[in-house]
Amino acid sequence: MKKFRIFPLVLIFCLILGAAAPTAWALDDPKLNGQAAVLVDLDSGRVLYGYHENEQRAPASLTKVMTVLLALEALDAGRISLEDQVIAQDDCRQGMEDDSSNIGITPGMSVSVKDLLYGILLQSACDGCNVLGRYLAGSIGGYVDLMNQKAAELGCEHTHFANTHGMSAEGHYSSAYDQALIFMEALKYPLFSEILVTTSYQPESPNVYYGEPMGNSNALINITSIYSNGGRYLYEGAGGGKTGYTRAAGYCLISTAQRNGVRLLAVAMGCDGQLNAQIEDYYNFIDSRTLYDWGFDNFSYRTLLSANEVVERLEVELAEGESVAMLRPAEDVRALLPNDLPDEAIRRDVALYGTTLTAPIAAGTVLGEIRVSADGVVYGTTKLVNSSAIELSRNAYLTQRLGEILSKGWVIALIAVLLVFTLIYLILVIRYRRLRRRHLRERKRIEKLRREQEAAKAKPRVSYDLARPDERFDFSADMSEFFDDDKK
Repeated sequence: MKKFRIFPLVLIFCLILGAAAPTAWALDDPKLNGQAAVLVDLDSGRVLYGYHENEQRAPASLTKVMTVLLALEALDAGRISLEDQVIAQDDCRQGMEDDSSNIGITPGMSVSVKDLLYGILLQSACDGCNVLGRYLAGSIGGYVDLMNQKAAELGCEHTHFANTHGMSAEGHYSSAYDQALIFMEALKYPLFSEILVTTSYQPESPNVYYGEPMGNSNALINITSIYSNGGRYLYEGAGGGKTGYTRAAGYCLISTAQRNGVRLLAVAMGCDGQLNAQIEDYYNFIDSRTLYDWGFDNFSYRTLLSANEVVERLEVELAEGESVAMLRPAEDVRALLPNDLPDEAIRRDVALYGTTLTAPIAAGTVLGEIRVSADGVVYGTTKLVNSSAIELSRNAYLTQRLGEILSKGWVIALIAVLLVFTLIYLILVIRYRRLRRRHLRERKRIEKLRREQEAAKAKPRVSYDLARPDERFDFSADMSEFFDDDKK
């Protein structure tokens, strides 16, 4: 008997464990070395994975992405050009240390804007950042102010810059997520991506970088990078990126990669490497590869809404013929989703702009919107439009208008007054006709009586023909002509 009592308890315990277990689409976290990381879907800007992504940390040379971003905006606005020659001032090495990365700029040297941009992004030139900042803002401090203003505009809530190049300084910090926001903004400018995927660049000026070609430090795409370790970090589908290192920041990397239409951005901060951990590996590249593998293995694009799909059917008043509006998404909605996310977990929320539709409605009229989400994450929103035109029925329209008019109080009162007057008029007409008929009958009676009286008064006359004494002569005939003949 004890066995049978224990069995229900075991069953209940199993059910509780099953209810407490994570959902089928809860992914295992990637194993990373660094102190902070974030993986972002470039197409939507949605964070696929984050680890201390909002923690304030020293950004090292990732700072230089913001430095270049302001210059790209100036180029796009036409305020400067790539061919502009910039004269380095005495503050070109401000905030730098003896071992800071540079391209050999000295005060008085003339450098083109193009060489400065390539030197900053490929060779992480701290001196180039100072020269470019002074040229654009008039002073290095003024340029740093502009960098902070831009960070605020982009929604960077955990970022503050104290210099143009990223060397450790009080009040100079950022976060993995904020760095992703800045990098995505810079990607809007084709020149930025063009520079980042360049593996080697020969400066235009023979004095820049001592006349030597500049190599790209991103070991994900460049086998000759100083961090390459024989090409062990090369990654299929990798795009441009920016490296960074200081003792306070550790090894950092922000980069992009693309496979099968999936475009990802990864930020790795506070990683171990040769200088801070005395190891051969550079974990900023290893963590980035791990993030990309995790993203590509566990996520893929799925069509959540099709523009050919009928989402809602709504009745349309006063319609000619078909009185139903077919609402379809204005465009396809595709989203990067976990591969094991079941279809039944995807939720659709429809918001209509009106509860009553009235013809006519042109094809493509926006009548609402639909939002697709799963587990509290919104994956896409689009407008709902009717697929075909709905014409107005004139008969139905006139009937409705008449009904609306007749339902108004003053119209009802007017109709009531008209009915009363009409009734009074009919009564008067009937009474008038009745009196008239009576009058006519009385006239006929009187006329008949008068004729009878006249007939009674009239006497009959007898006449004889002299030639024919046996025939009567009508004395009632007019004898005037006989009397006239006698007078003659």
